[in-house]
Amino acid sequence: MNVPIYQQALGREFSRLQPELQEYFSLVPGSGQYGVGEGTFDVVGCRQRWLRPLLRVTGGEEAFFPEYGENVPFRIENHAHQDPFGRSSLTARREIRFPARTRLFQDTTSVTNRGGTTQLVDYVGRYRRLVTDLNLSVTAAGSLRGVSEASRLFLGPLRVPLPAGLDAKAYAEQWWDPAEGSNGRHRIQVKVIQPQIGLVLVYAGAFDYRLRPYTGGSSAQSFLPRYAQPDRWENRV
Repeated sequence: MNVPIYQQALGREFSRLQPELQEYFSLVPGSGQYGVGEGTFDVVGCRQRWLRPLLRVTGGEEAFFPEYGENVPFRIENHAHQDPFGRSSLTARREIRFPARTRLFQDTTSVTNRGGTTQLVDYVGRYRRLVTDLNLSVTAAGSLRGVSEASRLFLGPLRVPLPAGLDAKAYAEQWWDPAEGSNGRHRIQVKVIQPQIGLVLVYAGAFDYRLRPYTGGSSAQSFLPRYAQPDRWENRV
């Protein structure tokens, strides 16, 4: 059965999500549709000036970036598909439109089964070199919380787990705000925190979301537009 990956991971808890969130996270491979969100980040980027030169070096990974801004427009596309290894996946491609340049931030979340337990792993950046486990929960209000932790780097044949003292965790929450705008909007807040440095990256804002059909009506399980594909895929967890 073609079940959305977030529903697979949450199980019965999925039904406790706000209806708008259930719809948002219900894309499945082969549906012939993808999701488009457009809105504004109230804040986005790296607040710590001294850290920005380092993030400038890693900007080409399309995972972190040195800019910081307020009231920055953005666009996100969600594509459900099977990855080249047959795993049900969701690829997100974000365009963050700073005044001087547009930054891309992309990742692929795939469902795995380890020890009989369904789990989501998140492959971050254009080369999918950074991988984290994604742990989900549903709040009493029906919003979705996620924590990405236990990160590791894949450098060629090497699998390098990051020790707890160096690892950065991402804390995310997404919910539907009926009071936002004229008809309600999705809201999201994400903080990436490293224990020795503190806040590395933050973004928070609101957006409208809709589904669109693929050009040509493609409904292949493995279909992912070329512009949304990473430069390399990774199947190790």
